[in-house]
Amino acid sequence: MKNRMNSLVGVLIALLIANATHAQKLESEFLYKINLTLDGPMEIGNVPIGKRVIYPIKGGTFEGPKLKGKVRAFGADWVLRADSVTTKLDVKLILETDDGQLISNTYTGIVYKRPDGTSYWRTTPVFETSSKKYEWLNYLLAVGVGSFSKEGVTYEVFAIK
Repeated sequence: MKNRMNSLVGVLIALLIANATHAQKLESEFLYKINLTLDGPMEIGNVPIGKRVIYPIKGGTFEGPKLKGKVRAFGADWVLRADSVTTKLDVKLILETDDGQLISNTYTGIVYKRPDGTSYWRTTPVFETSSKKYEWLNYLLAVGVGSFSKEGVTYEVFAIK
């Protein structure tokens, strides 16, 4: 009986370790690439924690394996330049899929200019839609990697699984 209990405890410990290891692993899947055309900038001025600048969104496009479409000319990026190397992003926009469905997309993020001249540019997009076809976006965590483009900014967005 004691040997059976020890065996059972051993199996349970092995399962717990295997599950804990699996639970800690993050995987990602490419969701889409988005190009935003920005107007702008409209300087609000200095605020207690930096300088606020707003870039209205004039439009854009997005495309990935599960969705594609255009960015409506609505919304803006409320940039906060905290200092000479740190910019915080606060963006609200509307995606319209090629089949006419609307998706609200908001994200915050950070752009950090590293001492070597490269930049760390990450966002955390969140989605809301009433579309049955795209409702899976309502329950998704995502990360975007950004850069400047000719007309504005570009992001590659990845779903976190």
